[in-house]
Amino acid sequence: MARGEGRVVLARSGLVARGATYILVGYLALQIAFGHTNKEADRSGALHTVAASHGGTVLLSLLLVGFVGMALWRLSDAAYGGSGRSERKAGHRVVSLGKGVFYAVVAFSTLALIRGHGGPKSTNTQSKDWTATALRHSGGRLAVIVVGLVLVGVGLWWVKRGLTRDFRKKLMLGRMSRTERRAVETVGVIGSVARGVVFAAAGVFLVTAAVRFDPNKAHGIDDTLRSFAHTPAGPALLVAVAAGLVAFGLYSFAEARWRRI
Repeated sequence: MARGEGRVVLARSGLVARGATYILVGYLALQIAFGHTNKEADRSGALHTVAASHGGTVLLSLLLVGFVGMALWRLSDAAYGGSGRSERKAGHRVVSLGKGVFYAVVAFSTLALIRGHGGPKSTNTQSKDWTATALRHSGGRLAVIVVGLVLVGVGLWWVKRGLTRDFRKKLMLGRMSRTERRAVETVGVIGSVARGVVFAAAGVFLVTAAVRFDPNKAHGIDDTLRSFAHTPAGPALLVAVAAGLVAFGLYSFAEARWRRI
């Protein structure tokens, strides 16, 4: 498992890949808001967009390296603990394990896309399929509700993290100029709040699907984003959230440079 300088390289490459993915998802959501695309605004849509671009295989390969780096970094944290005292606690290590497994799956699906095997399913399909499977089993409704409430909780945590600027604790602020610090804090606040809103909304849809016993009520990231355009605020809300996801991608780039690892 990666340690030392190698761990830092893995982490920074992973954060860059995460940032690029969020920028692409935000871009696709903006295109949806303006009626310019039918592509899905989620990780699957982002990767397929890259695949269809000039030099797509090379770009996907670079993303694959980043996703592998992210997975190994998180699995390293799970095995050995992070750099801070709080990151060596059991709770943090369990979360790191979950993130490591998640990015390993993302890396595998990216490799499948590079090899021409279809790549990742849309989050809409995954969400509905998982919910339908769960609801067919005893206790499945409760499981879906619990997962939905966890997503709501994670979303609210991200909103709080953004509004309180708690993310600054993980950054080497002393190495930034005043202008850089101001810019990083701005995209950090906007991006964290937008990410949290999307997570929380997706969680609400999962809970609704369980309560109504209807897997079609479960929304992936794409359907969740599209739902913002159907609120009283109209497409303007989707534009705001999409811009926020782009901001989170930019914040991820800043983390890649200045995060304490």
